[in-house]
Amino acid sequence: MQISWSSYSYAFGPVVALVAVTVLVLLLRWTFSHGKSVVERRPKQGSSEEYGLLEVVSAPPTFVEAEVQRRTLVDAGIRATLAPTTEGPRVMVFPAEAGLARQILEQRG
Repeated sequence: MQISWSSYSYAFGPVVALVAVTVLVLLLRWTFSHGKSVVERRPKQGSSEEYGLLEVVSAPPTFVEAEVQRRTLVDAGIRATLAPTTEGPRVMVFPAEAGLARQILEQRG
């Protein structure tokens, strides 16, 4: 007696669909579980030395002033970031643009 696959074809589709849905459910649970996700990490404040290649060009007293200075540099074509460090807000740029960034901020006021 020979059994062909066509006799089980009615069950093959639902089994494949069930396996696919199970894999998707497991991946989504892993992705959106709290505290275990690789996708989202809570930001932490560090010192200004913990920002790799970035160099501090300004240390304004408030985040508002820091954002104004950052926007001034961005408008001048310099890539700048506002870093919330443990010492307070810092405007940071790459070392190649640090001198020009300081000049622009000094001219501004």
